[in-house]
Amino acid sequence: MSDTKTSKVHSEVLSANETYVASFGDKKDLALPPARGFAILTCMDARLDPAKYAGLSEGDAHVIRNAGGRASDDAIRSLVISHKLLGTKEWFVIHHTDCGMELFSDEVIGDLLADSLETASFDGEAWSNPKHGGGCVHGRFLKWHTFKNNEASVVDDVRCIREHPLVAAHIPIYGYIYDVRTGRLNEVSDATEAGRPKSR
Repeated sequence: MSDTKTSKVHSEVLSANETYVASFGDKKDLALPPARGFAILTCMDARLDPAKYAGLSEGDAHVIRNAGGRASDDAIRSLVISHKLLGTKEWFVIHHTDCGMELFSDEVIGDLLADSLETASFDGEAWSNPKHGGGCVHGRFLKWHTFKNNEASVVDDVRCIREHPLVAAHIPIYGYIYDVRTGRLNEVSDATEAGRPKSR
């Protein structure tokens, strides 16, 4: 054991893991490919639990998460691996209401990071840094994948995946928005239409 002092959260995580290990049972026998043959690309928002809103158990599906649930190069890399090597046959792109990615722009976060790397504050209208100094300009050169229109962002992401040269044409890609107030998945019909299988 390390002598380094651990946080309360760190201790809670390790304690929860011990409880999980004690009842792990035959999960050791789960196969590598997802049993239900599909993948979900969704947001990292802590209010979203794909296992609950999509009825998943361990081993059922691939869940790929990032800020906004965006079709970034790395997300598409994971989806391609999911199909090519592990056999998934259907994909879901699921964004959600009240997403933080709608609350800033690439320019805003770039400026905040150039000033300071510490956590910023949001007053409901604008972001600001409580502390200044020690920032880095690299944030101005990244694509942060922010958006202003949630439905349009789902359509854009589905189209981006559908049109990628490494994505098999026969995979259906569905577009949804999860409502954080009700837990309901609401289809974005234009996205699902854009994600229909096609011949090449």
